[in-house]
Amino acid sequence: MDGLEISEIQLSDLERTARIDAEFYKKENMVIAAMLKKPEFHPVTDYFTISDGNHMSISEEFQTEGVPYYRGQDIYNTFIEEASSVCIDYGTYMHPHMIRSHLMPGDVLMSIVGAIVGNTALVSSDKPATCSCKLSIIRSKKTGVLPEFLLSFIRTKYGQNQIQKFKRGAAQTGFLLEDFDQVYLPVFGLQLQNEIKKTIDMAHSAVVSEAHVYLEAEQILLSAIKYQAPEKQAVISAVKTFKNSLLLTGRLDAEYYQPKYDSLFKTIEHFGCKPLGGSSGIVTIKKSIEPGSDAYQNEGIPFVRVSDVSKFEVSEPELFLSDDVIENVESLFPKKDTILFSKDGSVGIAYKVEEDMRLITSGALLHLTVRDTDVVLPDYLTLVLNSPIVQLQAERDANGAIIQHWKPSEIEKVVIPILDMSIQREISEKIQGSFALRRKSKELLEYAKQAVEMAIEQGEDSALAWLKEKVVQ
Repeated sequence: MDGLEISEIQLSDLERTARIDAEFYKKENMVIAAMLKKPEFHPVTDYFTISDGNHMSISEEFQTEGVPYYRGQDIYNTFIEEASSVCIDYGTYMHPHMIRSHLMPGDVLMSIVGAIVGNTALVSSDKPATCSCKLSIIRSKKTGVLPEFLLSFIRTKYGQNQIQKFKRGAAQTGFLLEDFDQVYLPVFGLQLQNEIKKTIDMAHSAVVSEAHVYLEAEQILLSAIKYQAPEKQAVISAVKTFKNSLLLTGRLDAEYYQPKYDSLFKTIEHFGCKPLGGSSGIVTIKKSIEPGSDAYQNEGIPFVRVSDVSKFEVSEPELFLSDDVIENVESLFPKKDTILFSKDGSVGIAYKVEEDMRLITSGALLHLTVRDTDVVLPDYLTLVLNSPIVQLQAERDANGAIIQHWKPSEIEKVVIPILDMSIQREISEKIQGSFALRRKSKELLEYAKQAVEMAIEQGEDSALAWLKEKVVQ
């Protein structure tokens, strides 16, 4: 029986829905379940109302501007307003069936369907917003537990253990709203809860400042090249000769020849532009691997996909690969200042690696390395790649009905304006300042989570003293 884990459970001790799957009663779950029987632990539903988002089919109403409509894929940010969500018009938002899913400041959102069950975010704005039924809306009854404390608790091993234990389903997992009354949280004094709230508020302030500094960097870039966003036109037309269209580009689709693309190239041509790749390009481009589905496992080397990458960070992936997936596996690990650049799915996302990373990216993420940092600074290039300068080129070149694809041969030809080094340095300093604020925010959020775990394990007074020492107000 070596290596086997056995738990013996009385029939009378089965939980409400009489779960008998072995995973439900593994030892880790049993240890935490025993801890939850302490008198300070109470069902979440004693202190919060639970609902979910919209069940109506409204995908035909999605647009780029309007009222944010948050979905499961938007729950990777602690403060939901950071997400780049789809939007709906105000009329749809005010539909009688949508009222129940209107969000309020202090709501805690949790993903309840799909691969990321248990991710949480906090609503921090009073601006109109709503969400889909893939998210639960956890709203305070104002009876003694602050939303910020709940947010931090759900992220602890004690909160996640309960959420993951009660997940159901095989092909698509989900957490039922009715099971929230079986999730227990500790109820501590308001002094500790208020300190955690202060910590969360400081993290939010850092994120707001970070976004402001990043925007300043973008404005320096766009002002330097005198770029103006194209105006929306009711009718768009362009006349191209055969020589200047199909014969030159191999493309005959009308979208490729929209005037806004010509306007972009006319704007940046005065700045000593260089191609991104190729023999005369400013970067070398390296491809990663795309392993078969049978190579994935639950531990090992993190495997990062496009969905795990934003221009700000690499999220913790859900998939892993073994050390022997290929020979010399270390050659696949991104090095400091490597730029990860997406060519499939959400094309044109660029993230600069801050330190050497032990992970493998999917083949949909190219690795760009600047050839000469005396000519182009990596932070500057990353900002350009994420700016309208390159996003418009991605929009023009990428094709695909369901999944967008940008050919590496086209990516090599992307035009990059090379600004004076003094401007590049100014932009780089702003970017570094922005990322420092983001790291500070993540650190504060981690402190809040650790304080809750410490309060459970070592007592409220110890957690309060530790948190005050870590967080300088």
